[in-house]
Amino acid sequence: MSDRLNQDSLADLPEGIRRPAYDRRAVRTGIVHLGVGAFHRAHQAVYTDDVLALDTGWGIVAASLRSPDTFDALAPQDGLYTLSVRSQGGEALRIIGSIGRVIVAPRATEELLDAMADPRTRIVTLTVTEKGYCHDPATGALNEAHPDIVHDLAYPKTPRSAPGFIVEALRRRNRAGVPPFTVLTCDNLPSNGRTVKRVLTRFAELVDPEFGRFVANEVSCPSTMVDRIVPATSDQDRQRIAEALHVEDAWPVVTEPFTQWVIEDRFPQGRPAWEKAGAEFVADVEPYEHMKLRLLNGSHSTLAYLGYLAGYETVADTMADPAFVRLIEGLMDEEVTPTLHMPPGADLASYKRALVERFKNPALKHRTWQIAMDGSQKLPQRLLGTVRDRLRDGASIARLSLGVAAWMRYVTGTDEKGSAIDVRDPMAARLRELADRAGGSAEKLASALFGVREIFGDDLPNDPRFTGAVTAHLVRLYEKGAKRTVAEFGAE
Repeated sequence: MSDRLNQDSLADLPEGIRRPAYDRRAVRTGIVHLGVGAFHRAHQAVYTDDVLALDTGWGIVAASLRSPDTFDALAPQDGLYTLSVRSQGGEALRIIGSIGRVIVAPRATEELLDAMADPRTRIVTLTVTEKGYCHDPATGALNEAHPDIVHDLAYPKTPRSAPGFIVEALRRRNRAGVPPFTVLTCDNLPSNGRTVKRVLTRFAELVDPEFGRFVANEVSCPSTMVDRIVPATSDQDRQRIAEALHVEDAWPVVTEPFTQWVIEDRFPQGRPAWEKAGAEFVADVEPYEHMKLRLLNGSHSTLAYLGYLAGYETVADTMADPAFVRLIEGLMDEEVTPTLHMPPGADLASYKRALVERFKNPALKHRTWQIAMDGSQKLPQRLLGTVRDRLRDGASIARLSLGVAAWMRYVTGTDEKGSAIDVRDPMAARLRELADRAGGSAEKLASALFGVREIFGDDLPNDPRFTGAVTAHLVRLYEKGAKRTVAEFGAE
């Protein structure tokens, strides 16, 4: 098959393939997105694709801050790609056209800064993952010693980090008399709008104290909650979708039917009518953010570490084991839900039931290894915040602490059969060194990892209720393995 998905081939796609419902030639850029990965293309870009049928002023310029892979895939396709929505009932394919241009930041730094400084750009969105904010996950403050931050402060016109690009673009707009864009983070950070505002303000202060005050007072950073499961695209996905389209798509994205986007409505320069595509605008996102981070993401991480150690490749494989279903339902019902304070009308019971079904969806090949990435950045938001609330209330953390112990076992880099684990984490080398020093002792390993302040802070390592529970679970994981530990936990 030699033909490629692009603007010219769009009209010749088979019937039943949904196409953009607008003239792409009429689209004008209104959004610059940093971190163009699978999640953005399955979530925010889809909502925007819907809105472009009503208002063509919100096209997306999408930038990769590191890898050229997305550019190499999408540039020959005129930014087009396939969204595959998979469920047990089948697959629906749709072509998304909201991304008009892709930029690789290291190759075209000035091009990206020009796009962000352009007065037509009114919103900059981000999906750069937790580690992309160059912050301390335990405190939410800018990590001023981060190599990219050190570089960007020294060479502000050639930034590497998301904060560096945003602050330099805001500085250029300010000098030109152009109002600041809204910064809309769509990553899993606690109080994500306030966190990114804190990071940007501190970075700007280090550049120029007066400019720091401008960022603090004038730049809007609404909080958001995003929810959609997006596994990595496989070669089998590409082949199946190419056969359905009769043309090749170098990088389709595969996702589930469920999607949710909750946004604080603070956009001084205007915004797309995303609510017409199903987004929900609210005064306070925090209750929804806690719901998602603690129920979905906390459960996902727990399943990922324990499931991987137990030999399960995907989340659906893990949830086919009734002991894991009992563990996750107990985690959500008994340990997470009491920490949530939802507004009237929010149906937590339905949300939790839907989560279990989403996790069980065999059509999504969401690998436990993929979810396990960057655990040092994820643990504070997904599990440890809930742990702190439970300890404050004098309540049990039995399941939460098992998830933490499984992470500790995972980052040793060796699985239960003695095979190597490919641990992808910005702290991987440091964590592996601590594990090697522990010499296979669960107690020594736990003690060493509790000392990583960036993850556990100063409070949890000094609370024996936490350290004792995690250490006891870690001992069991070493002695009995993850599968038996989970099975026996559910039988207790």
